[in-house]
Amino acid sequence: MAAPDRGRDPDRTRADILDVATAEFADKGYAGARVDEIAARMSTTKRMIYYYFGNKEQLYIAVLERAYTGIRSIEQALDVEHLDPVDAIRQLAELTFDHHESHPDFVRLVSIENIHRAEHIARSSVLPGLANPALDVLATILERGRKAGVFRDDLDPLDVHMVISAFCVFRTANRHTFNAIFKRDMLDPKLREHYRKLLGDLVLAHVTTH
Repeated sequence: MAAPDRGRDPDRTRADILDVATAEFADKGYAGARVDEIAARMSTTKRMIYYYFGNKEQLYIAVLERAYTGIRSIEQALDVEHLDPVDAIRQLAELTFDHHESHPDFVRLVSIENIHRAEHIARSSVLPGLANPALDVLATILERGRKAGVFRDDLDPLDVHMVISAFCVFRTANRHTFNAIFKRDMLDPKLREHYRKLLGDLVLAHVTTH
């Protein structure tokens, strides 16, 4: 296969492909997405996309890898060593809230991959390695809080991660059905701070000693 135009910046080209592919897969799912459509939206060719990513499945896996790496990077950037544990756990929950709200395609991709029973994640060499960094941040916060006497000593970091993720994913993924049934748009800007605070309050209620 011929190499792409030498005038192209390979990293920029890969990023541009991933941007368009993310929108295509999030909108139409893995089965419905078309590489031809991605190429057309970029005014390029399917051959050029395959030069960088091999095939449709490898492109989809790369989209998933970048999406998950984004949220993991945000979590790891939190200065957990210098924050009060209570502030740290609330900030971590709020960071997740902000990320999921501003990246609805990530939530849709997660939902789509669950439909496929995570078969593509299982084929990734990157995604399994992202689990420990996510839990390490939480474990550090919870351990510092336990030592300070403000957090319970029987907490499972994965449980806390699940609580935070469940709230944030539900709010975006179920926005339309929830609104249709209950006549409340969970992404209404007027309710944003209410839900953001509610998430922090729920997590703290679970982890703090009573």
